[in-house]
Amino acid sequence: MTSTADKATRLLDLHRAPELLTVVNVWDSISTKVVADIPGTLALATASHSIAASRGYEDGENIPVAEMIEEIRRIIAVTDLPVTADLEGGYGDPAATIRSAIEVGVVGANLEDQMRPLAEAAAQVEAVMEAAKDAGVPDFVLNARTDAFVKGVDDALAEAVARGKAFLEAGAPVVFVPGKLDEGQISTLVDAFGPQRLTTIGIPGTPSLARLQELGVARVSYGPMAQNVALTALAELVEAVHDGGGVPSSMRILN
Repeated sequence: MTSTADKATRLLDLHRAPELLTVVNVWDSISTKVVADIPGTLALATASHSIAASRGYEDGENIPVAEMIEEIRRIIAVTDLPVTADLEGGYGDPAATIRSAIEVGVVGANLEDQMRPLAEAAAQVEAVMEAAKDAGVPDFVLNARTDAFVKGVDDALAEAVARGKAFLEAGAPVVFVPGKLDEGQISTLVDAFGPQRLTTIGIPGTPSLARLQELGVARVSYGPMAQNVALTALAELVEAVHDGGGVPSSMRILN
C-alpha cells in the first residue's frame, strides 16, 4: 500500500509537471468510484460545497468539521489515487483541520483566505505546512486559495498577485485563484507566481484546457459543477419520465 507521504509526493509531481492536471471533483464514495475508474484520472479532489449539499447543509463551513472529515475518509477508502480535499477556510483552526485530514489520508487541500488580513492569511498557510511536515507529509499540496475575484475586491488581479506571492513564500506549493479569469489575467498570475504554481477553476468562458497548459497553469478543478452536471442529468430524467419517456439509451451501468 502506498503511504500518505508517497501519495503527497505523487500529487506534488503532478502539479509540477508541464502537463496540465485536471481534477473533476467528487463528493461521496460512488462519485469517487466513477471518476477514478475513468482512464486518464490521475488524482481526485473533493468539493466542500457538494459534500455539504449531499448532507443537507448550506455551503460556507455550516457542515461540522468532523462530518466533513468523515465523508472525506469514506472517499479515500475507495480509491488508491491521491486525494486533495476542499477544507474551506479551515473551520476555525486550519492547522488542526489539516492534521485531522492527513490522519484519514488526505495529501493536499484547498484553504480559503476569505480575504482575511494578508499577514494573518499567510501565517495560516505557514502553520498548515508546518503541521503537515510534523505529520510526516512534507510534500503536502496546499492549494492556498485567495478569494480576491470571488469576493469582487477592488483591483482583484493586483490583490491576487500580492496574496498568492505571500502564500508561496509561506510555503504553499500552489495558489488557487477561482473566478472567471481571462487569458491576460492568467498570464499575469503565472508570470507573478512562476509556471506550474497557479491553479484555476474550469467554468464556462475561461480559456481552453490546451491554452491553460500552454500558459503554465498547474491544475484545473471543477468544484461543485461536477455535482451540478450529475443533478442536471437526474432532473432531465425526471422531465423525460413526466413527458412519457424514460431512461436514455446513453445510460451507463456505473455501480
